[in-house]
Amino acid sequence: MKASDLVIRALEREGVRYIFAVPGEENIDLLESIRTSSIELILTRHEQGAGFMAATYGRLTGEPGVCMSTLGPGATNLVTPAAYAQLGAMPMLMITGQKPIKKSKQARFQIIDVVDLMQPVTKFARQIVNGNTIAPLVREAMRLATQERPGAVHLELPEDIAQEQTNGVILEPVGSRRPDASEHAIRDAIVMIEQARHPLLLIGAGANRKNTSRALSDFVERTGIPFVNTQMGKGVIDERNRHFIGTAALSSDDFVHEAINRADLIINVGHDVIEKPPFFMRHGGAHLIHINFQPAEVDEVYFPQLNVVGDIESTMDRLGRGISDDSRWDFDCFDHVRKQLDSRLTRYFEDKRFPMLPQRLVHRMRERLDDNAVLALDNGIYKIWFARNFKAYQRNTLLLDNALASMGAGLPSAMMAKLLEPERQVVAICGDGGLMMNSQELETAVRLKLDLTVIVLNDGAYGMIEWKQEDMGFERFGLSYSNPDFVAYAESYGARGYRPESDEDFGRILDDCLGRPGVKLIDLPVDYSLNHPILNELIKTVRENCASD
Repeated sequence: MKASDLVIRALEREGVRYIFAVPGEENIDLLESIRTSSIELILTRHEQGAGFMAATYGRLTGEPGVCMSTLGPGATNLVTPAAYAQLGAMPMLMITGQKPIKKSKQARFQIIDVVDLMQPVTKFARQIVNGNTIAPLVREAMRLATQERPGAVHLELPEDIAQEQTNGVILEPVGSRRPDASEHAIRDAIVMIEQARHPLLLIGAGANRKNTSRALSDFVERTGIPFVNTQMGKGVIDERNRHFIGTAALSSDDFVHEAINRADLIINVGHDVIEKPPFFMRHGGAHLIHINFQPAEVDEVYFPQLNVVGDIESTMDRLGRGISDDSRWDFDCFDHVRKQLDSRLTRYFEDKRFPMLPQRLVHRMRERLDDNAVLALDNGIYKIWFARNFKAYQRNTLLLDNALASMGAGLPSAMMAKLLEPERQVVAICGDGGLMMNSQELETAVRLKLDLTVIVLNDGAYGMIEWKQEDMGFERFGLSYSNPDFVAYAESYGARGYRPESDEDFGRILDDCLGRPGVKLIDLPVDYSLNHPILNELIKTVRENCASD
């Protein structure tokens, strides 16, 4: 068959449902092959939108999302989504076009070495130089994309290769079972946990996989050991659980870190070195068990005393069954931290000032959203408030990026979540800066007839950097801008636009948007005046506060 047909047939066999794309001249054969396939082409308005949607597909399903671009500028626009998927452990396959490689038609016009460019931000990058190698290359790329640790892969298909006739045979996908941890490692872990006085469970990004939520929840219920999580570990265990203490939204010195400081053993499940470390180990401090699919990467602030390497689900099941019922743990110190943390995080939930405090927004969203609703965050200072204050009830219901932390991903991520789960409520929360980096995808959302609510937090500045600027004692400088009329902007794409004028008005508009079909955008003024006094000043007195509460 034609080589481009073989690529698409191979992807069909892999179970691919969508290809997100901004096609170019070098993709025309592949585009024609998609037209006659079962795969749905999702045309986006920028390659970043295509890449972020593909990465989020991988994040939500565990199977590689697929995106496509042309050569040159199209391919370079996929570098940011590639890094987003690679650092966030999201399986994704990128297919880029290229000029003919057997005979040059246009010298070096638009030609850069895309494969070499992609090498540092992918697990695997290859140019297809012969149609007969397509099937094994697609199979290998898909295998590597999903293999722990998941990430981005890349294939380049030159236009003359795409047109070749090939005798390639499609390969059947073959799954693999992750090995279980050794019995010796499990026994050692049980001994360490039983001998600890104040054990604490820490859930990281690597534990956010399909099968680990049940096993971790069962472990906590069997043992009663309290737990904290990182930003990308939120919702792996329902945060309404009575043993939940809080989320480490900052690297250190937030109130939740007092629980970590009081532990004598940390059971660290799914630690990912990409995500900011939620604690810094000290010699002579708490011991640490590292439970993950691969051994720990050791440095001066992370040096576990035990590696339990293998399938996390199996490991947690075996640990839960093996720990004796007469362990003499003391969790009073954690109960104290939990109580003072709850009182501090909820302090501004009922503050109805307008423009709205981010803490109040968190409260409004949690009380009005369904348990399984999805909030997709772009990157900005509000991400810290949501990570700290918003309780996630299920995994992947608070989609945030604490790996690459790229702006511009919030709207495409929400679109992908809604495309996959059309019956769920889905809300994108974006800063005005982040939204404008990929705001053109509003047209894509309207064209796809998605029922999606977009909340734009309008402060006319890059608020995260302003916060850092103030913490360092500098004057505000170089970070302010003006915005378009977001209501008119949304309506120009065929969406509905709203601009609330009070807290009560916002609540009414939000309820209306959640119950109304189509794309809706809410231009919400936000008050960040408490960022510095709380996130810079108050938390620096955390130990004094914890001791006095």
